[in-house]
Amino acid sequence: MRGLVIKNTGSWYVVKTDEGKLVDCKIKGNFRLKGIRSTNPIAVGDYVQIIVNNEGTAFISEIEDRKNYIIRRASNLSKQSHILAANLDQCMLIITINYPETSTIFIDRFLATAEAYRVPVKLIFNKTDRYNEDETRYMDALIDLYTYIGYPCFKVSALNETGIDEIKQDLQGKVTLLSGNSGVGKSTFINAILPELKVKTGEISDYHNKGMHTTTFSEMFPLEGGGYLIDTPGIKGFGTFDMEEEEVGHYFKEIFEYSADCKYGNCTHRHEPGCAVREAVEKHLISESRYTSYLNMLEDKEEGKYRAAF
Repeated sequence: MRGLVIKNTGSWYVVKTDEGKLVDCKIKGNFRLKGIRSTNPIAVGDYVQIIVNNEGTAFISEIEDRKNYIIRRASNLSKQSHILAANLDQCMLIITINYPETSTIFIDRFLATAEAYRVPVKLIFNKTDRYNEDETRYMDALIDLYTYIGYPCFKVSALNETGIDEIKQDLQGKVTLLSGNSGVGKSTFINAILPELKVKTGEISDYHNKGMHTTTFSEMFPLEGGGYLIDTPGIKGFGTFDMEEEEVGHYFKEIFEYSADCKYGNCTHRHEPGCAVREAVEKHLISESRYTSYLNMLEDKEEGKYRAAF
């Protein structure tokens, strides 16, 4: 029996069969032995085959090939990776300038990973109702930067539901992963899109200006008119996974473009003579924040480990 994994609680998977029935499933033991070095060998968005027992319980016996997926380095260092979701049409990354602040390094790591796995990303700048003049100016500068690189940007206040109608149109008929740091307002955003869900929302810690987890597992919500919105737990850091040092620059669109003019084909854009990328940074054709994010990702490769402190 074939179905779509619509919820992952960590120990159980809820599968929606092709007939529309919801079935609670577990993984057959041998799944973990097939070289899938992951905290979750099966992800929300996967199409699977299930076997239902006489007792009414079911096992997932097979995963169909994925169109794509978004993956990050697991925070549990004994594992290698954590798949956020599979078979996506697009991602929407929710960003806040403050309350809490989303760092450009986090944004760029997410974008580079999405480029690596061929998932289009749109950036949603939330909590516009809360920003002062300086914060609004900084937000507009980031929007100018990412729009210029080629990432569509939206300004919303999920709390006041401003800018939400345009997003709703953009979700129609698509499987969309919603992601972002803890506290950026994902649950409030989902409630603005799908008010009938009444998703629980959390508080921001005044002391640390960081969000608290409110979503504890990944889940797909069907949209009226087709498509799904995938909610995932908020993430603090985004450790990149399975990228070679020489590949990292390929996943920064503007760095890849200028690298064609570098003197050496294997240029790392750090210290080599005749580097067109460094020259473009000096001429402000590539933003310093993006170049810093690129160097930050190279540091991960050198250290051979995931550094959570960003």
